[in-house]
Amino acid sequence: MADVPPRSLVPQMRLDELLSELQVRLEAVLATRDRVHALLDAVVAVGSDLDLETVLRRIVETATTLVDATYGALGRIGEGSTLVQFVPVGLSEEEIARIEHWPHGLGLLGLLIKEPRPLRLHHIADHPESYGFPPGHPPMGSFLGVPIRVRGEVFGNLYLTEKRGGGDFEEEDEAIVVALATAAGVAIENARMYEETRRREVWLQASSEVTTTLLSGAGSHEVLTLMARRAREMSGADVAVVLLPAAGGEKLRVSMADGVPAEEVPAVEVVVADSLSGRAFTRGEPVVVTDLPETEIPAVISGHLQIGPAVAVPLGAAGAVRGVLSLGKRSGRIPFSQSHVRMLHSFAGQASIALELAEAREDAERIGLLEDRDRIAKDLHDVVIQRLFAVAMTLMSSVRLVADRPEAHSRLQHAIDELDGTIRQIRSTIFALQAPPDDAVPALRNRIAELVEDARGHLGFMPGLRMEGHLDVTVPPELGEHLLAVLRETLSNVVRHARAGRVDVTVEARSGTLTLVTQDDGVGPPPSGGRRSGLRNLADRAARLGGTFTVEAAEGGGTRVTWRVPLRCV
Repeated sequence: MADVPPRSLVPQMRLDELLSELQVRLEAVLATRDRVHALLDAVVAVGSDLDLETVLRRIVETATTLVDATYGALGRIGEGSTLVQFVPVGLSEEEIARIEHWPHGLGLLGLLIKEPRPLRLHHIADHPESYGFPPGHPPMGSFLGVPIRVRGEVFGNLYLTEKRGGGDFEEEDEAIVVALATAAGVAIENARMYEETRRREVWLQASSEVTTTLLSGAGSHEVLTLMARRAREMSGADVAVVLLPAAGGEKLRVSMADGVPAEEVPAVEVVVADSLSGRAFTRGEPVVVTDLPETEIPAVISGHLQIGPAVAVPLGAAGAVRGVLSLGKRSGRIPFSQSHVRMLHSFAGQASIALELAEAREDAERIGLLEDRDRIAKDLHDVVIQRLFAVAMTLMSSVRLVADRPEAHSRLQHAIDELDGTIRQIRSTIFALQAPPDDAVPALRNRIAELVEDARGHLGFMPGLRMEGHLDVTVPPELGEHLLAVLRETLSNVVRHARAGRVDVTVEARSGTLTLVTQDDGVGPPPSGGRRSGLRNLADRAARLGGTFTVEAAEGGGTRVTWRVPLRCV
């Protein structure tokens, strides 16, 4: 007979099988318990922070850990059912740099947006909706996608790929991620509510600060600088720029910036017709983009920062826009929400008030200055000149009384001549006071005085200067430029060639003629036939303008240069 195992061994073998099965089930229960504990810990971790961007990244990191995914991402859905933000995890900086652009929400990701329900795949490329990866994106196989809902609306989708070990995501993985997504929706809502509360608090503080600054009489530059800084802080932007219209109104120039060092802010201008800021300036409404061109403000002043989301807010209502507040965030950050834009638009309205108040204050100061100048001009004309004129007349009547005393006669005549010159100088000052100030272009009188003042450093002494007539009013701008060029050249000639100890400059605008006379006590005019090229240029300039130019020996030594042209020659 064949050997038969002892009867006592059969129950023992069955018991071993049952114990092994029990051990497997216990291990499964323990593993499930561990995953549940891990899920609970993850829920607590996700909800422990109130910064929205930190919460989103923590959600992705936690999800990849729970299901052993190599890569993870959270795509936030914006207007038009597209992805406005992409938060990746598992990619190195080098891998991120090689990706040409983040997904826009097409193909398989677009399917999750259109049909927000969990989706598990063995291989992404096998799905008929697969659209492929952006250039530079690393290859990925297994896939698990789960929507995240906030108050019943889809906030975005959680994407997990490449399960470690090469396997597929299982049903249990899906259940865990779905549970995490539910907790994530609550954490996101809490973070958004906290962010909104903080934003309103900061907005109230900033509004109060700007209002106080306005009422204190601060200048527009100080108010706008404060407004740019506070707007950047309350919106979480990385850089804020204030742009004001440039001359002509076809461009906007950077007036001030916050978020970058002042020395790194270049004198940049953007064309109104071809820029984000220009569109806000023209329309009088905020303009928001999720990806700012590299040539746009504030991208060009952000240095090493790569600007993505941006918003341009007009300073003032449509038809009365006085400038633009432009803000930008680093690429990859959350775009500006509509609540952000509404808050910034309201806040920017205060800046426009600041500009209006500053302009009104400047207008009032200008009117006060003009009134003071007009009063001084009238006092000079009606009191000072009349009294000097009376003194001169008295002296003239006394000349004949000392006709037999040559020395006294000479002194009286010299005093009369000095009074006459003083009267002419005062009249010239009256003309200057009556000329309206132009902040954009310095007055011709001032520019002449600056040229003469500059010559003192080269001559070693201050030249004399006399100006007569309404130079700032009657001399056309183009003719004024000719006059300045001639004066500059004649003074240069005196410095280089005359070896003079005294120089007198006279500029007159009267009887339809503009005259410039420069006289020195130097070595005299160049010999005949030795005219310098600079003098020839001055003669040619006078001839083109229908005038005359002469160089002659001055009485008592030196050179007298006369440049005379018609006032209406241009």
